[in-house]
Amino acid sequence: MTNTPCFNRVLIANRGEIALRAIHVCQRLGIETVAVYSTADATSQHIWSADRALCIGPPPAQNSYLAALSLIHVANQTRCNALYPGYGFLSENADFAKQCAENDIKFIGPSVDTLRKMGDKAEARKIAIELGVPVVPGSDSAYLDVGEAKSTADEVGYPVLLKARAGGGGRGIRIVKQEAAFNSAFIQAFREAEATFNDGAIYIERFFPAVRHIEIQVIGDGQGNSLEFDERDCSVQRRHQKLVEESPSPVVSKDLRRQLLEAAAKLTQGIGYEGAGTIEFIFDTATGHFFFIEMNTRIQVEHPVTEVRTGLDLIEIQFDIALGKSLPKLDVNNMPGGHAIEFRINAEDWQQGFQPSPGNLNAWCAPKGTGIRVDTSVYQGQHISPFYDSMIAKLIIHGCDRKEALERARDALSNFQCDGIPTTIGFHRMLIEQEAFIDNGVNTRWLDTDLFPTGETEV
Repeated sequence: MTNTPCFNRVLIANRGEIALRAIHVCQRLGIETVAVYSTADATSQHIWSADRALCIGPPPAQNSYLAALSLIHVANQTRCNALYPGYGFLSENADFAKQCAENDIKFIGPSVDTLRKMGDKAEARKIAIELGVPVVPGSDSAYLDVGEAKSTADEVGYPVLLKARAGGGGRGIRIVKQEAAFNSAFIQAFREAEATFNDGAIYIERFFPAVRHIEIQVIGDGQGNSLEFDERDCSVQRRHQKLVEESPSPVVSKDLRRQLLEAAAKLTQGIGYEGAGTIEFIFDTATGHFFFIEMNTRIQVEHPVTEVRTGLDLIEIQFDIALGKSLPKLDVNNMPGGHAIEFRINAEDWQQGFQPSPGNLNAWCAPKGTGIRVDTSVYQGQHISPFYDSMIAKLIIHGCDRKEALERARDALSNFQCDGIPTTIGFHRMLIEQEAFIDNGVNTRWLDTDLFPTGETEV
């Protein structure tokens, strides 16, 4: 950042809870906001909360929230000199960030170069190796050719994990247990990745059957300075989709935490990262080793877990950094600390294979009380659209330790009133009574192999 950036009007290029949250931050900072919405979101809260709102297109995301040229046009039309992408949609799209820069619109996030490099999982792996961050044994590049990929897989050794180079959200992933199944698995992953990300390239990793998913929230100022925060444990997943996140991890020791923070700092500072991001690792509890898997170059859904333990507003910090301000000063002695758990409340019927369950929210009354926070944009009577991600709220619980957090979670979940559509509230009520969850015996495959055996995407 050679010049001090300045902006006074921001296009909020997202929807739902994260759009509403960003608007509220801008109101505190005295920044005007312009919201966009699809016709499916015509009654959404973020519309009337912003200073101005424009319809961006029909319900399908590719014709609205993913329509980069339309978003740039709206930003120019409304004289927005900054754009906030939130998470999902175009938040990690380097080409979109480049278009913003070409139109003198400040993209509130990392540089185009960083988005491009870290968005390519194979390139991110190379960078991590160069900076001395441990990585999962695997390929040094992504493959389009099944023959070349198989040769590498044979060298890495089975079982292997196939992952889309441009992947996310669990798409383009296959577990291959035996050499004979490799070719068909690769073709399946390639086709899914190409259809989802317009990039079918696949890279290969050694597959670990029982690991914890550990991540470090980072903030960089774009000048080589950074902050790293205590880890979040995101091991409760279904088909590679996170359902529960907590901090600190119940299985991470002080020494391991120090190593994780040091590794995250090496990467964040080494690439001159700007804004909020997350360094993701897997932790093999059998050996005590951890490995870098990817960097998410955006704010994440689970960021409130870090906020309630630090007392910081990470969305506001994103705006501050984009405005050229310094990183905040941390006083660990005056932070709330304790233990935090986030439960994703999705419009899904968890008793029917977690099928999406759009419809009308006939009743909606979120719990309140000490240590309870609910981030949402939905309201009673609202129609939940089938066109977008099924998450409708996040229940964040904070306590002095994990035991107290779980006790408060039981009360909060039992008092969470939602009627009209199936949600994952009942799932979470069941989850927190499971012995494996209470005793920290879970891993990233626990739901798929123990609670809900669904036949993982493995061959």
